[in-house]
Amino acid sequence: MKNGMKKSILIPAAIALAAVMMDGCSAQKNNPVASAPVLVAKAVETNVPVQIDPPPVGHVMPVSTVTIHSQIGGLISAVHFKEGSEVKSNDLLFTIDPRPTQAVLARDQAQLTNAEIQLNRDQKLFDEKIESQDQFDTSKANRDTLAATVQSDELNLEFTAIRAPFDGVTGSLQLHEGDVVKAPDDALLTINQIHPIYVEFAVSEQFLPEIKKQMRERTLKASVTFENMTVPPPQGDLTFVDNSVDATTGTILLKATFPNEDDALWPGQFVNVTLTLSELTNAVVVPSQAVQVGQSGQFIYVVKSDSTNSTSQIVEERPVETGITFNNKTVVTKGLKAGETVVTDGQLRLAPKMKVTVKSSDSASKTNAP
Repeated sequence: MKNGMKKSILIPAAIALAAVMMDGCSAQKNNPVASAPVLVAKAVETNVPVQIDPPPVGHVMPVSTVTIHSQIGGLISAVHFKEGSEVKSNDLLFTIDPRPTQAVLARDQAQLTNAEIQLNRDQKLFDEKIESQDQFDTSKANRDTLAATVQSDELNLEFTAIRAPFDGVTGSLQLHEGDVVKAPDDALLTINQIHPIYVEFAVSEQFLPEIKKQMRERTLKASVTFENMTVPPPQGDLTFVDNSVDATTGTILLKATFPNEDDALWPGQFVNVTLTLSELTNAVVVPSQAVQVGQSGQFIYVVKSDSTNSTSQIVEERPVETGITFNNKTVVTKGLKAGETVVTDGQLRLAPKMKVTVKSSDSASKTNAP
């Protein structure tokens, strides 16, 4: 009896366990695995500039630099500008004490006046055959010499006023009011022309054929960025290509000219230069983070409607070919059409035909938070 009782108890228990397992399987079929949260973006068709990457480092240079020297010696009686300030062409910079030059001019003018009186007398005597040709020629030469001397004195008097040769920014003063300047050895000041201004940079010689080709058709555009920039990137034109490649570095020297009306660029500054060579038209572009790399190459997860359930979405693993990258956007040359939705975040959870739920950026941040 005891053995029979054991059997009768075990059999119902086994049946009950089997029923529970069947119910569990049925529950799994009726409740599929939850979809993976992802961020998405639309592939768009747009024009994309073709640029040298990575951007070369450039050096800002003034278009013109001049060191001011005095053409006459003397005492600096006045300085008419503040060092570091902007000056315009022909602005008065320095005055060299003009009094010594004025005194010399007055003396020589008096001598010239006397020589002209004497020449007039000699002219009459020569016309009357009283004076010889030699005497007349000597008098005339003396008058001409003194006339040239006065002209030189007048020029020296002009040199006592030293003026700016062009619009520019002044540097530090080398000599100050009250100092005696020795001409032409002593440097007084350096002026840099910064409107416009140059940015000099070098690129690999591999870009030279394309640069020359594009320059024959149009003006190539350049822009620059730099640390702590508080203005939009300055825009300029490529205006100079050196006549030889540097054999040591394999690079070619270029210069771009910038209007620099807002003084964003300053001589000696280092900047990153973006040189636009051409433009791709009607290119399909996606955020760069959408492009993944697998064993078979590059691919993108494309979000599509689930054919078995119109209310859900799945992902398709799409092999693609890509082109250039610009501002964190990548050109897709093959495998994707404009308007398709691609996954930009959450790819590590995905597999082909897996269901997904599109999340906003805020929701994704909360989901990924520890």
